[in-house]
Amino acid sequence: MAKSDAVWGIDVGQCALKAMRCRLESGGARLEADAYDFIEYPKILSQPDADPVALVSDAIKLFLSRNEIGLDRIAISVPGQSGLARFIKLPPVESKKIPDIVKFEAKQQIPFALEDVVWDYQQMAGGSEEDGYALETEVGLFAMKRDQVFRALRPFLDANIEVDVIQLTPISLYNYIVFDQMQDLPPPDKFDPEDPPESKVVLSLGTDTTDLVITNGYRVWQRSIPLGGNHFTKAITKDMKVTFTKAEHLKRNALKTDEAKAIFQAMRPVFNDLATEIQRSISFFNSLNKTAKLGSITALGNTMKLRGLQKFLSQNLDMEVVELSTYNQLSGPKVIASPAFKDNVMSFGVCYGLCVQSLGVGVLSTNLLPEEISKDRLIRAKRPWVLAAVAALLFGCGIGYIGYWRAWNSAEESKFTQVLKTIGEVESQSQTAIGSVETAQTEFKKVTQSGTNLAGIGERSQQWLELLKAVSDCLPRDPPTTDLAAPPIPLAQRNELHIKSLDCEFFPDLTLWFNDVKSEYRPPASKTQPPPAAATGENAEAPAPEEPIDVVPEDQDPALAGAAGGGSSGTGPTGEGWVIELRGYHYHNEELNNQQMDFIPNTLIKNLQEKTSSLKDGQFTLQEIGVDYPVLIEYSKPLVDEKISPPGTPGMPMDVTKTILVKRCDFVVQFIWRETPKSVRAANKEKANQKVSPKAEGDELAERNTEGEVAGK
Repeated sequence: MAKSDAVWGIDVGQCALKAMRCRLESGGARLEADAYDFIEYPKILSQPDADPVALVSDAIKLFLSRNEIGLDRIAISVPGQSGLARFIKLPPVESKKIPDIVKFEAKQQIPFALEDVVWDYQQMAGGSEEDGYALETEVGLFAMKRDQVFRALRPFLDANIEVDVIQLTPISLYNYIVFDQMQDLPPPDKFDPEDPPESKVVLSLGTDTTDLVITNGYRVWQRSIPLGGNHFTKAITKDMKVTFTKAEHLKRNALKTDEAKAIFQAMRPVFNDLATEIQRSISFFNSLNKTAKLGSITALGNTMKLRGLQKFLSQNLDMEVVELSTYNQLSGPKVIASPAFKDNVMSFGVCYGLCVQSLGVGVLSTNLLPEEISKDRLIRAKRPWVLAAVAALLFGCGIGYIGYWRAWNSAEESKFTQVLKTIGEVESQSQTAIGSVETAQTEFKKVTQSGTNLAGIGERSQQWLELLKAVSDCLPRDPPTTDLAAPPIPLAQRNELHIKSLDCEFFPDLTLWFNDVKSEYRPPASKTQPPPAAATGENAEAPAPEEPIDVVPEDQDPALAGAAGGGSSGTGPTGEGWVIELRGYHYHNEELNNQQMDFIPNTLIKNLQEKTSSLKDGQFTLQEIGVDYPVLIEYSKPLVDEKISPPGTPGMPMDVTKTILVKRCDFVVQFIWRETPKSVRAANKEKANQKVSPKAEGDELAERNTEGEVAGK
């Protein structure tokens, strides 16, 4: 159920319970008070023989008997010394990160674990924001121990009063003074910390403590001074040897007795102590705020009624002390004109500030009400709606159930007994058939897998032989001759390689191998140069001969010879595979055209890139067999250090008694090989044959059209 537009501000003091109900006037510039109450306790709560809980509970019961709170919101205050108030200046920070910064600061500033306190914060007015960053930001942080909060709430909970706002007394005074006496403040964006508006000083003398609040409207500073009206009473008790009750009576009626001089003489030390503490507090504030300009002091609290206290403070503080007699922004003749309200007007400043905050026109709106209480009330407020929704749901379910029951009842089970029996038999037969099929499929898969495994073994047994056959086909050879009388080809001109060893190593990731040899890799000519344009007709010229490969200088490392043709190309192989290494030598080192170093690249490397090999299942390029990326890893310069028998006449035995010096070149070639079984090659061939070019499709369509025309004729 919604709350009303009225608010009760209740100040539970040490001497009396003060309460005032207010609502906003039209326009929201002023507050209208339509009810108040002032209930003085039989004893001061701090007296040794007083029971604070019982006294406050009795006062609340009396308040409820004299006032109707209905659906009004309730705001209460707690003493400033019971809580903690800190005002923190933040460094330039992103606005969205302010909550995280404040939580961090709360852990540093609050001397208790956060779960043991109720805390809240609010960003003070007067800062600025640029590009999402908050500058000159000050945050007010307020906290109170959880057990003290519930202790303050206990009398209200026992009286079934729902409290909506809990606020510290100094903050309530701050909201009051800004709303009531500082209406001419400049806009927040015009606030200049170096030239702030004049500050107001609020001095609220309570029973045990005095709250000192200094504010310029945008910033606030507060301190609780441990001196109050009780200290005057105790001084009289000590000096005049009377009871506490008697001393309190003498203090309030000093001018009506014959002992006025003795009474004021007994209270003078407290006067001096109070003035000294106030002066020290103001001096400390001035030391922190060099640019602050202090105005007059507004005095609150019934203790200020003591004869001569106002004049004494004015003289000792060298500041004007003004006793509050009215509230500028408060209307309501019924309350303001009441004699009891006039007599205690200085005691309602806290109630006024609580109403200002709860009606949404206060500067600070922090709330120390525990979150679990707020959630419980929110759930309780929504409970009637939830019950109504559940009732509607149950009603709808009941209607639906009746409809379904009637439909179900119209089809009795006895009418379908035979049909259900037949269905069961058919279902049983179907399940049996399905089980048989699944069993057969399982057996078939086992047999198929066994056949596949056996076929794979057969294919794998031939793969290495196929690889050796393909590599052998790539070795350079001289064309065969049938002329036995022809002189033998000189050894340095023979196209032959001597393979000393073939080694292999498996790589889970071929990228690791290629990264080491990338600089030595020379891609095929078809990948580095565009093919020459085809020429037709009589003027067709023979294709230009392939440009000779650059010669490796003698001072260059032979291991870099493989990079002479243009360097690496592409990203290289990936995935797993074998790296095959061939080690050998040759005598093809006659320095014709200075190209003895290009024999391996122009023969073995080129063949590995371009040659086809004839296997049992057809002709395949070495790439189709799985061979790719041949790299010349090492290539030594010709070494004249080997003696061999010279070649003889073909068909005649070699003369081993004679030896000659030859130039030998050693080399190391590596390439990758991915196992490509016969079945995989066949599948790849089939896929390639299925791809028909657009031109072939057009020729086939034209041929079909021609056949159709002939048939028509």
